[in-house]
Amino acid sequence: MADESSQKSHAIFIPYPLQGHVIPSVNLAIKLASKGFTITFINTHAVHHQTAKAHPDIGSDIFAKVRESGLDIRYATVSDGLPVEFDRSLNHDQFMASLLHEFSAHVDEVVGRIVGSGEKVHCLIVDTFFVWSSKIAKKFGLLYVSYWTEPALVFTLYYHLDLLRENGHFGQQECREDTIKYIPGVEAVEPRDMMSYLQDTDTTSVCHQIIFNAFQDAKNADFVLCNTVQDLELGTISALHAKVPFYAIGPIFPPGFTKSNVATSLWSESDCSQWLDKKPHGSVLYASFGSYAHVKKSELIEIAKGLALSKVSFLWVLRPDIVSSDDTDPLPVGFKEEVKDRSMIIPWCCQNAVLAHPATGGFLTHCGWNSVLESIWCGVPLLCFPLLTDQFTNRKLVVDDWKMGINLSNKRPITKEEVSDNVNCLMSLKSGDEYRVKVKEVRKSLENALAPNGSSGTNLDLFIKQLKAKCQIKPISQ
Repeated sequence: MADESSQKSHAIFIPYPLQGHVIPSVNLAIKLASKGFTITFINTHAVHHQTAKAHPDIGSDIFAKVRESGLDIRYATVSDGLPVEFDRSLNHDQFMASLLHEFSAHVDEVVGRIVGSGEKVHCLIVDTFFVWSSKIAKKFGLLYVSYWTEPALVFTLYYHLDLLRENGHFGQQECREDTIKYIPGVEAVEPRDMMSYLQDTDTTSVCHQIIFNAFQDAKNADFVLCNTVQDLELGTISALHAKVPFYAIGPIFPPGFTKSNVATSLWSESDCSQWLDKKPHGSVLYASFGSYAHVKKSELIEIAKGLALSKVSFLWVLRPDIVSSDDTDPLPVGFKEEVKDRSMIIPWCCQNAVLAHPATGGFLTHCGWNSVLESIWCGVPLLCFPLLTDQFTNRKLVVDDWKMGINLSNKRPITKEEVSDNVNCLMSLKSGDEYRVKVKEVRKSLENALAPNGSSGTNLDLFIKQLKAKCQIKPISQ
């Protein structure tokens, strides 16, 4: 028995401390533990503190329930270098600077403590956006597994920054605006569809430093795991294989999809089920702009007026800090009263449960990658309003490549009339039908990937086999 436990692969898993990264990381940790891994999962104090505030019953360990089912997942927390109560939403750049400069010292200490306790650890699974991963893995003799929570297209654009720079599409005062056709495995991408950071002319920000350093570091990874589906991004992934051991293992959902045994939400969730139960099949537009990006107040007001004009029933998630944490009521005066008979406006909800509800017929989204995958799984077409980072590139996949959604607006500034027209276009039985058909076709690719002998399970098993083989030859810290 002792011999068997010593053969279990033990991974220290550190997610990026933003909700959109923590969720797929928790889901992957559970998936690997169900395949026999021991996982030590490390959240930041701040993420744990906010999660515990939203779910007072979880205590000090988000994985307590999962462990009862026999999975070996341990839990620890570590400082991100800032006080727990510090407003990371309002002071975004300071938060990112702390992750860039301070966080690694705290990680070094906690990894050293685990390894120094005599616990046998084999690998470090870390979000690709961390800049210190290969250094810490090397110091403690661990394999370095980079976990990418966005599509392969976004990974490859960051990975080939040097090509974009050389060709004048990035990092110049006057960047080229013609189609990009030289990224391996990517037929064509418009500059406007690149991630927001690659469209910036000022490339000196803290986020740019993180991206440059993280992708330099990712070139040292022993393995890259990606929360995407091989069939959906085949050309991109095939080309990446020539450079890096890249495994498409997605979509990584919680075992029950609509109900997770692990608290990952940073806000307390409103129950919308009774309201949705009273609505006709496919009649409700669900609107949410995710857990991270902010919306300009002027745009939020046009969206609100457009929703009012559309006469469609809607469920709208409005985070308290959606415009800014010092503007907590950004909606137009009289709006809530005007739409009260056909709307529910809440600070947060269980998104998977809403998308899976039969009443939900469309999703007005910022195009975060988790939201895109969840919407596909539930067969819900998308109305796209990207705000930041990978969301512009995800919009390209959704609207231009897979044709399972439309843009909320085709020009800026957005207008209430265009919002209303596009809401009705997506939600109407007639004009919205082509997008409903397409999203179900794409869902088939997800189903096939997750089926027995599907590509994602096969890739995950191959990763585990190769990780174990490498562990035999690489010195393991005792």
